[in-house]
Amino acid sequence: MRIGVVTFPGTLDDRDAQRAVRIAGGEAVALWHADENLHKVDAVVLPGGFSFGDYLRCGAIAAQAPVMESIIKAAAGGLPVLGICNGFQVLVESHLLPGGLIRNDVQTFVCRDQKLIVENVDTPWTNEFTLGQEITIPLKNGEGGYIADAETLKRLEGEGLVAFRYKDFNPNGSLNDIAGLRNERGNVVGLMPHPEHAVEAGFGPDTSAAMRSGVDGLKFFTSVIKSLVEA
Repeated sequence: MRIGVVTFPGTLDDRDAQRAVRIAGGEAVALWHADENLHKVDAVVLPGGFSFGDYLRCGAIAAQAPVMESIIKAAAGGLPVLGICNGFQVLVESHLLPGGLIRNDVQTFVCRDQKLIVENVDTPWTNEFTLGQEITIPLKNGEGGYIADAETLKRLEGEGLVAFRYKDFNPNGSLNDIAGLRNERGNVVGLMPHPEHAVEAGFGPDTSAAMRSGVDGLKFFTSVIKSLVEA
C-alpha cells in the first residue's frame, strides 16, 4: 500500500513518518506541499514538526498549500488522512477536523512520553487498538492546547469523535483532556503526540520491560495498511 507523507517547509518528522510506514510494511511516497498531485497514494500522513507561517498561527499557511486542496477533496471521498502534531494543526485549519490548537497553558514547549487512552477504534488508523487501551506515545509541542466552543465539545463527546485522551496528566491544557480526534466518517484522524517516534524497539518510550522499548505507535500504521488491504 502506498502511503503519502507530505513535506512542508519546516517539517521535521517527514522522514520519521516515512520510516514508520516502511516498518509497518507499506510503501512510503514523498509528497511536496507545492505539488497538488497525490501520485495515486492510498492514504496520507501530515507529519509533525513545523510549517512555514506557524508564527502567524500554527498550520494556517500550510493549510492553503496546493497539496492540501487535493487532500481535502480526496478526504471527502474517503481517503485515510492522519495528522500528527503540526499535521493535526493543519487539519483543524483546513476544517477537516473541528476546533483549534493554541499555546500550551504552561506557556512552554513540552517534551515527554505521554500516556493516552484510546477512545475510538472505528477508524483506519486505530482499528488494531482496543477500546480503552492505554498506550504511551512521545509528545513534543508548544501549541498543543485543544480548544472548541461548548456546542462543538458536546457534539464531539456525544458522537464519539474523540479518538485519544490524555491519561494521568494533561500536558497542554487541552479541553476535556482531548489528545486526538476523528471526523464523522472516520477516515481523518488527528492527534498531538507522535506515533512515528514509537515504532521500533530501542528508539521508543521507556516501558516496564526495558528502556526505549515502546512501540505503541506502530499500530497507527499497521492499522491503515490492514484497513486498505481489507477494503
